[in-house]
Amino acid sequence: MLKPNEMAARIGVTVKTLQKWDKDGTLPAFRNPKNRRYYTEEQYRTYIGETTKNGHKVVAYARVSNAGQKDDLKNQVDFLRQYANGKGVILDDVITDVGSGLNYKRKHWNELLDQIMANNVDTVYITYKDRFVRFGYDWFEQLANKFNTRIVVLNNPDLSPQEEMTQDLISIIHDFSCRIRGLRKYESKIENDKELK
Repeated sequence: MLKPNEMAARIGVTVKTLQKWDKDGTLPAFRNPKNRRYYTEEQYRTYIGETTKNGHKVVAYARVSNAGQKDDLKNQVDFLRQYANGKGVILDDVITDVGSGLNYKRKHWNELLDQIMANNVDTVYITYKDRFVRFGYDWFEQLANKFNTRIVVLNNPDLSPQEEMTQDLISIIHDFSCRIRGLRKYESKIENDKELK
């Protein structure tokens, strides 16, 4: 058991900061029967990043659609790191991808999903839902929950460019127009097939 002044000294903050963190849920304190705050050794070790829940990793994931957006990717990573540091969270890994949010074959994203399904990931931080996947985010979040992984969406719309959404919509239209062209090819083959007449 650690008294608030002991915990504050160990992690290098003031007791007032600990009180604030207790109120806003950043680092909740336990209470003894006399309603006095205290902390545990486990809370301290988790705070300094020595352990994470069940030894599982805490990761950040960032993505952009193309190589021309490397600055946006760097901004996402910086934002995720700043957020984690502000919350006293130590990131075990920062995973990045360059590829469309519609592409389910992104290498690092699939590696992250494999880690989640191997029950190795406690928390994934992302700036916006579409950074993880453009469509079907709720399904993937439910999958992560089944493997005890929490996805924390920071909702920073400044890091989700509208141009990228436009590119993804154009990709969808292009994909479907190619399929329609392909169907027309079969239509003409059917019309010319004497056995079907």
